[in-house]
Amino acid sequence: MSRLFDVRPNPHPKSEAERAAILADPGFGLHFSDHMAVAIWNPEEGWHDRQVRPYGPFQLDPAAAVLHYAQEIFEGLKAYRHANDSIWLFRPDKNADRFTKSAERLALPVLPHEDFLASIETLVVTDQAWVPGGGESNLYIRPFMFASETFLGVRPAKTVTYACIAGPAGAYFSHGVQPVDIWVSSQYVRAAPGGTGAAKTGGNYASSLIAQQEAYDKGCDQVLFLDGAEKRWVEELGGMNIYLVTSDGELITPSLEGTILEGVTRDSVLTLASEHGLQPVERRISIDELLDGIRSGKITEMFACGTAAVINPVGSLVTEQGRVVVNDGASGRYTDELRRALLDVQYGRVEDTHGWMHKVC
Repeated sequence: MSRLFDVRPNPHPKSEAERAAILADPGFGLHFSDHMAVAIWNPEEGWHDRQVRPYGPFQLDPAAAVLHYAQEIFEGLKAYRHANDSIWLFRPDKNADRFTKSAERLALPVLPHEDFLASIETLVVTDQAWVPGGGESNLYIRPFMFASETFLGVRPAKTVTYACIAGPAGAYFSHGVQPVDIWVSSQYVRAAPGGTGAAKTGGNYASSLIAQQEAYDKGCDQVLFLDGAEKRWVEELGGMNIYLVTSDGELITPSLEGTILEGVTRDSVLTLASEHGLQPVERRISIDELLDGIRSGKITEMFACGTAAVINPVGSLVTEQGRVVVNDGASGRYTDELRRALLDVQYGRVEDTHGWMHKVC
């Protein structure tokens, strides 16, 4: 493990009893470990002051650029405790690649891959007691970068803060893994050509919240966005990519087109498809083709995927015209197989034939 990040131990960590109570029922995104990784960038010194230090608030000036111009990016990945108590990351190199692309799109300084991985590894080793074991629990890791310069002017910031925090996580959906209902938004869009759709930046998620609220109001769990130009082509959910299984053995996901986030789970499912008798296909699919395909039985399964939720079946699509039920509202064979195959690799239950797992300690 690299020691690019100096460790300053937290003098007041959670007690063993407090930590045990949290690990017994962590929820998702509610609790955080005792430390965080931090580094600072400016044009004169580049990246410096790399530390793993006690978890705690940042002190930001009210004129900090991120608060006014949203120059910010983030990532999400997990650490998994295997049966022998070793701890592993899943494809962190892909997250590092995407973090670089997001930084370039948001005019932020690129954090070297070595620094990105070292911050995560050092944090996980320092807080390894926070990595839960058993079931599908894990340590969710959130690297992020933001414009911390005190300046009210529209230009790339000259002071930038990188940080990484982590917390134990249980299931993403509170009701567990069961088919979800998806609202198809006809009013709001997530991204447009030339925009930031391919970057993992907070603004994309902020703009999706009103559509997500609309989905809740319609009795749905998530929202499906169409393209910004024609409102015809299926893109992705508010925080997940989507897949369709067809009756002739194709596994289809919308092509990226520069407006869809290149998900790590999405890429992994494309690789696993052929091992489960499916032909992976990346192409445009219209909302009409999707709905007609479900009605006719051409599309036999539909699922969403992402780091947080892994793979989750879709039970129905809801539009202004009504509800279209997928696979009688049940999870499908391939959805279940692919989910199990992915988790088996992540938790070390099968051989990692693709070299996806990265041992931390």
